[in-house]
Amino acid sequence: MTRKKKSSSAGEIGVLLHVIDEAYGSSAWHGTALKGSLRGVTARQAAWRPAPGRHSIRELAAHAAYWKFAVRRRLTGDKSGSFPLPGSNWLDLPPVSEKAWRAEREILDREHRALRAVVAAFAPGRLRSPLPGMRDRTALREIAGIALHDVYHTGQIQLVKALQGKPRAR
Repeated sequence: MTRKKKSSSAGEIGVLLHVIDEAYGSSAWHGTALKGSLRGVTARQAAWRPAPGRHSIRELAAHAAYWKFAVRRRLTGDKSGSFPLPGSNWLDLPPVSEKAWRAEREILDREHRALRAVVAAFAPGRLRSPLPGMRDRTALREIAGIALHDVYHTGQIQLVKALQGKPRAR
């Protein structure tokens, strides 16, 4: 029985990798993934706000990158290093330019790859154990949650693009 449970847990890591990849960059059955929703968006379009106090595509993308960073740190327990952009959660972004927007998308890509590497190396038997310093948070919840977070914000990005009159990514 232990042997079967162990292989089942190892299979869960594969499923989690599939889910975070589908939410971020693979072709997904639910529609556009996060990376695809940003394809073809200019810096000017990325900085546009649908209304005062509402988030821009640029802010949503940086926020998604930040939370990939935060979840990776929760999974590893590593407190060293800092996120490449100032602030946390909703970040203080520099003035908009094509160069800054490109760099922000590169940060999102790097954070996705780094998170994916941590998930791939994660011990399957620890998926349901509380994470260090987090009584009610397990790795399983964090990994599934970050995939859902990507899907949620992808929907927002698609709505902001629609409000701009920009064609949907496919």
